[in-house]
Amino acid sequence: MYRKELLLVCQPCEKNLDYLTRQARFESNVRSYPRKLPLAIARAQGCWVTDVEGKRYLDCLAGAGTLALGHNHEAVVGAIQQFLASGLPMHTLDLTTPLKDAFSERVLSLLPAEGQDYCLQFCGPSGADAVEAALKLAKTVTGRSNVISFSGGYHGMTHGALSVTGNIGPKEALHGLMSGVQFFPYPHQYRCPLGIGGQRGEQALSHYFSQFIEDVESGVARPAAVILEAIQGEGGVNPAPVEWLRQVRTVTEKHGILLIVDEVQCGFARTGDMFAYQYAGIEPDIVVMSKAVGGGLPMALLGIKRGFDAWQPGAHTGTFRGNQMAMATGMATLNMLVGENIAAQAAQRGAWLQQQLNALRQRYPALGQVRGRGLMLGIEIVDERQPADALGSYPMDAPLAVAIQQHCFQQGLLLERGGRHGNVVRLLPPLTINEQECQSVIDRFTLALNGALVTSRC
Repeated sequence: MYRKELLLVCQPCEKNLDYLTRQARFESNVRSYPRKLPLAIARAQGCWVTDVEGKRYLDCLAGAGTLALGHNHEAVVGAIQQFLASGLPMHTLDLTTPLKDAFSERVLSLLPAEGQDYCLQFCGPSGADAVEAALKLAKTVTGRSNVISFSGGYHGMTHGALSVTGNIGPKEALHGLMSGVQFFPYPHQYRCPLGIGGQRGEQALSHYFSQFIEDVESGVARPAAVILEAIQGEGGVNPAPVEWLRQVRTVTEKHGILLIVDEVQCGFARTGDMFAYQYAGIEPDIVVMSKAVGGGLPMALLGIKRGFDAWQPGAHTGTFRGNQMAMATGMATLNMLVGENIAAQAAQRGAWLQQQLNALRQRYPALGQVRGRGLMLGIEIVDERQPADALGSYPMDAPLAVAIQQHCFQQGLLLERGGRHGNVVRLLPPLTINEQECQSVIDRFTLALNGALVTSRC
């Protein structure tokens, strides 16, 4: 059955199909990426992966943003080799080592005022565990239990993290998720949740948030925390407006509500700044970090303003919070990001890609909007044959987005979808992508777009 399903979708070659069939037998139904990108990877280097048939793919997924320097970067491989030869332990719980000391100093140096007002908390190796820790800490600090989150936000799949995630699908089969979560509308550049649009819509959302927090008749007790992404990733690459972000920070600070900023996907130079929140000039109370911070190996930690470090010893622990090899690869990655000014390069490459994609949008009205910052880009796929709404936005065309992803795969371009109903095509290439590879992304995407339009709209 799985073989027939794959053949209908992307027709993988025989060797890939054999591996995928075996994977379907070995693994749970929960696996997701092999259903969209049916390949078995044999080798990878930089922005490229090669499957077991020898076909090369340009990787614009990069471990969902984890591989900031791409696959098997020499600095990361060298750090692993050096670590293995060093005699350092692989694992230390939360005992320190010279490596951990240096890594901690490097991470702190990237936070506001070079981390003078922050401390670090090493968590279990997933971003979701760091989100759990941040929520627990906010409740501990404030003595309050409610949390505000935003529509379209993604914060993980564990109990508390899923509770503050906007996507309803993973929640439908579950009961008894964390109580006290209040969702607010998040600004959307193409589909204003208030139906107003533009700067007026952003101002209305800012006013609504402020008014709700300060309204003694709102019906909801003051929250312990507000959690958000400065640029929503899984929600469709949706950047928050600067003034809205600043207003959220102003209101939370005024009322003693901790602001948790989730930088798991958008952090570490991906958006053209070291952290995405920096484009608004705000300072979070808690910064959630994972993915790229470990240089491709599992790592998650929090940056906490020292005044909110209210933990008792052992109040949030985890066996693998002492992953020394991830600190080595993370250190090598952070040194490269800073030393080579990768953030500026990501901004430059991302601006060029946006320019080219917007030029395509003039030719293909099914590309409703191109948005994002740096090398975190999204393309809203729409059905321009249907009537536009009052703001001029066309309905979502999720089937076309699926077809585009499938045709990209056939053209040797790996990418993911996101947004409501998966109608946003997303680009998350390694930050080391060069000009020629950027051109190849556009060339392959154009061919895929033409193919998808022919097959899905004839």
